[in-house]
Amino acid sequence: MTPADRALIDHAVRVNGTQLTEFVVTHLTVAARRVLADRNEFTLSEEAAEEWEEINSRPARDLPGLRALMARPSPFVAE
Repeated sequence: MTPADRALIDHAVRVNGTQLTEFVVTHLTVAARRVLADRNEFTLSEEAAEEWEEINSRPARDLPGLRALMARPSPFVAE
């Protein structure tokens, strides 16, 4: 962080009437939500939505390799 960046942030904190930690957490949370927004929901055109529904209406395929993998004990759980 440059001295100019810090001065700007300190000025914003004073104007906002909060503590630095509260200011940073509040604004970082907003920024994080903005960054993640397109990963939480998406919009499809009518044509794309119809294709999506067609794909999701298909019966599930049997994937023996995946079934075997999921049957193995988790390496993250102590026994």
